[in-house]
Amino acid sequence: MNNPFMTPDELEQALRKIGAERYHRNHPFHHAMTDGKLTKGQIQAWALNRYCYQAAIPIKDAYILARMPTIEGRKEWRRRIVDHDGDEKSAGGIERWLKLTTSLGLEREYVISMEGALPITRFSVESYINYVREKPLLLAIASSLTELFSPDIISSRVEGMLKHYDFITQESLAYFTPRLTQAPKDSAFALDYVKKHAITADQQQAVLSALRFKCDVLWSMLDALDYSYSTPSHLPPGAFVPR
Repeated sequence: MNNPFMTPDELEQALRKIGAERYHRNHPFHHAMTDGKLTKGQIQAWALNRYCYQAAIPIKDAYILARMPTIEGRKEWRRRIVDHDGDEKSAGGIERWLKLTTSLGLEREYVISMEGALPITRFSVESYINYVREKPLLLAIASSLTELFSPDIISSRVEGMLKHYDFITQESLAYFTPRLTQAPKDSAFALDYVKKHAITADQQQAVLSALRFKCDVLWSMLDALDYSYSTPSHLPPGAFVPR
């Protein structure tokens, strides 16, 4: 069956439909978090495993930057890397995430080592980096479009965690505040790029598949957390054990 060519606006609608259906805001683990149903140990496990993903973001962005053919595009992707790695003027998102894990009682060196991360977390993050490195630039950029949906999940996450967990403070959630403005700016550039450069029906379908893949990466990470930390016997060897 041949898929019809979509207008740029129709392509955007199709992308947003994927987010509405597949973004991990819909995952039961996320709902449990925002509804106050997780233990501190489960929150610790989430923050520790999510660090693996946070630390990978500038790495995957560096692969995109290396292939970006325009000055405008390279400036955009350099900014993304600085947003997460920081610079001489300010700490980046990775450092702010470590502030969260430290506030939860996790040792900084242990988090950075990723020794306690779940196998699925490591495999999922590695698959994302490999995807961005190996796929055409258009698809690598399209895979970043989960940022279209991140402001909503950030707002619900912050509100729910502050409401339900007395060990969470506004200060410990400092990572999320800049992302409320950074993510829309990031996704606006990426969405415009995809709409302009997906000029065949096959390319448009590949772009949709790229976003589905990225949603699957994020969903699988929460699947692993939900399974592994719902029952102690589910924990794989070497994984973080809540005290």
